[in-house]
Amino acid sequence: QVRLVESGGGLVQAGDSLKLSCVASGRDFSSYAMGWFRQAPGKGREGVSCVSRSGGNTKYADSVKGRFSISRDNGKNTVYLQMNSLKPEDTATYLCAASRFCVPELDDSGVVFWGKGTLVTVSS
Repeated sequence: QVRLVESGGGLVQAGDSLKLSCVASGRDFSSYAMGWFRQAPGKGREGVSCVSRSGGNTKYADSVKGRFSISRDNGKNTVYLQMNSLKPEDTATYLCAASRFCVPELDDSGVVFWGKGTLVTVSS
């Protein structure tokens, strides 16, 4: 019912920046908290960040705190992930998710819709 399409991934060098976008189709974008997850090759899915419905509250994994910033524009049905000071360990497929809520653990317990993901590769 809600389609999420990510964009902005690519190949960058360590220390570079990248901005991911996730556009949601349909109505009710502002009814969901929005999160970013990532999955490295051969690894499980990891919560990266989450933003509340209004955009007033954000949460970040310790591994990205201070480097990544999540934001949303409800008028454009879009959530962003600004990624700075990228490291090789940030290499992963980044997935956008619509969720019923954000939790400090950044797990997927509230996720109701997933995007397919966009690949970010950080070389050293």
